[in-house]
Amino acid sequence: MISLTPVQSLLACCLVLVIGRVLTSRIGVLARYSIPDPIVGGLLFAIAAYLLSNWGGVSVSLDTSIRPTLLLLFFGCIGLTANLKLLAKGGPRLIAFLLALIPFLVLQNAVGLGMAWLLDMHPLMGLLGGTITLVGGHGTGAAYATRFADFNNIQDVMALAMTSATLGLVLGGVVGGPVAEWLMRRHKLAGSLDQATASHDAPDLSEDQAPSTSGSFIVSLTAAFICLALGGYLATLVENAPVSLPNFLWCLATGVLIRNGGARLGLKLDDRATEIIGTVALSLFLGMTMMTLDLSSVARLAGPLALMLAVQTLFCALYASLVMFRALKRDYEASIMSAAFCGFALGATATAIANMQALTRRHGPAPEAFIVVPVTGAFLVDILNVIVLTSLISLPFVGGM
Repeated sequence: MISLTPVQSLLACCLVLVIGRVLTSRIGVLARYSIPDPIVGGLLFAIAAYLLSNWGGVSVSLDTSIRPTLLLLFFGCIGLTANLKLLAKGGPRLIAFLLALIPFLVLQNAVGLGMAWLLDMHPLMGLLGGTITLVGGHGTGAAYATRFADFNNIQDVMALAMTSATLGLVLGGVVGGPVAEWLMRRHKLAGSLDQATASHDAPDLSEDQAPSTSGSFIVSLTAAFICLALGGYLATLVENAPVSLPNFLWCLATGVLIRNGGARLGLKLDDRATEIIGTVALSLFLGMTMMTLDLSSVARLAGPLALMLAVQTLFCALYASLVMFRALKRDYEASIMSAAFCGFALGATATAIANMQALTRRHGPAPEAFIVVPVTGAFLVDILNVIVLTSLISLPFVGGM
């Protein structure tokens, strides 16, 4: 076995990201559909590790202990760049996003239950292949899998839940870009970079867009770590509360408070520096997640689960294109948010942000999307998901619990 130290694991992840960037910039289909770099590079590493383990008898072990911190750092940076004035401006779009999301949660579980019935599986397996793991991710999947194993005696339910959640991350990162690109082509939408290219204009380089300095990076990094420290402290204060909220929500909320409250006290952060720090943290997190994808477990659990996830992916893409995009005004921002919707409807909020970053890097900024999606994905969708799941599981023909 090859066991990598934390530094070696970070180095391997950085190399994977470089390879992913090179491939997405040079291979036309990857660039055309804005597939995120960590998804491409990390998946290649997972395939190589799988082949090395099965054919060479050598397994590779990464130290991923820093991964939770990277995710919290990313959400802290999201909060630090969240302008509440812009959120107020995007309020109608946020409401429309939520109104379109609620029926999707019900329908995604209905698809899972229908597939479970067709494949002669326990109905709860349909929920595992629905919003439990796809919208809820690994944390929600682990919680419900433990419950199903204890009360319903379903075998290998934890492995199935973790595999479904992991594959959802991959699928969410793969399908989001193509959906948005198709919507932009079909409806002739363009971002600011597309418009500048079409008119042969150079990008606007005002003083506000001057390069960030090392000092501004230090200030932004300090603020981000304050979000981690204070957010973690707040999470411990309410860990025994009747309703538990994810740790990253507190980091996000702390960042929003610093960003908007600090401005009144004369504190001004460099949003560009903060965005770079957040992007690096997100890329490393997704890269490590993809690199540790256990393809041997995926192969063992393939079959019914793979078929269920394939149907869910198709349904998600259709819903994003036909319902979500239409509910969000059918403009450029709507196409970016449709890609993000695919990200957290199949994977996680981190995948949703990665989809948006890949698209905006190519087409131009989408400021409302970067406010609405994190707010929705950080906690609103989890609250709605718990309500929907609790209602479904209580039904006699599903779980009767």
